[in-house]
Amino acid sequence: MTTTSTPLRVGLLGTGPWARHTQAPALAAHPGVELSGVWGRRADAAQALADTHHTRAHTGDEGIDALLEASDAVAFALPPDVQAPLAVRAAEAGCHLLMDKPVATTVEGARAVADAAARAQVASIVFCTLRFAPETSAWIAEQSARDGWFTARALWLGSLYAPGSTSEYADSPWRRDKGGLWDVGPHALSVLIPVLGDVTGLTAERGPADTTHLILRHASGASSTVTLGLSAPEAAGGVDIEFRGEHGTVAVPGWDGAEPAFRAAVDALAEAARTGEPHPCDVRFGLRLTELLADAEAQAT
Repeated sequence: MTTTSTPLRVGLLGTGPWARHTQAPALAAHPGVELSGVWGRRADAAQALADTHHTRAHTGDEGIDALLEASDAVAFALPPDVQAPLAVRAAEAGCHLLMDKPVATTVEGARAVADAAARAQVASIVFCTLRFAPETSAWIAEQSARDGWFTARALWLGSLYAPGSTSEYADSPWRRDKGGLWDVGPHALSVLIPVLGDVTGLTAERGPADTTHLILRHASGASSTVTLGLSAPEAAGGVDIEFRGEHGTVAVPGWDGAEPAFRAAVDALAEAARTGEPHPCDVRFGLRLTELLADAEAQAT
């Protein structure tokens, strides 16, 4: 637990592109955070990232224990089914959790994290970018305060696996295996659910390549459609989310990259740790996302 004058000591697990380009820079530059160390499977990668941000490198199983001991909270930049058991371990060590989405790709894995966080009474955040980017988080809150929504549409198509793609993230085995449903599905659902309510009915169908189409019914009575994928032609990629209802049609605004959103997620974790009040986008919400995505995957395959 921290005060306003005590930095939150945050350790980083992972050294891949997401850690290098977003998490480590955001944590190192955050005025309320001390980057307490970096852990990586490869010692050279951990040392390089730690040197860049003037902190300590860890590797191996004993390195995880050392990082947890030196930290108040842990940020994860690991594949979901690697991060989940390590998050259980971190919670049991008393560390707050700043997790990437999805929490896990199995309901059992996600539930284990939620249960561990509840037992240990640690704060948690699942980083769904649009819930924390200043532009979009304010927009979601504004739409959530309105009634009378009739329907919504969300399209999130990446070109990660399109011909000619040079993205570092294309080398991620879990993304290639699980596709857009699991990679960008949490982003879309994290916008729809706060506005329209929990999903009460779900139908899923496969489209071309890794594309998945969802039809959702929500607790408010509204419906929504979702299209997700990572293999769209470059000219066809993009993000488009809109709501339609008594107030007309509104579309999600643009946002300024992931790093400002991640800094806001760190702030949200610190506030939840300080007050003991859970954030709406915590590991319990992450569990719910996993339940929905697992249902969709089962239907689509």
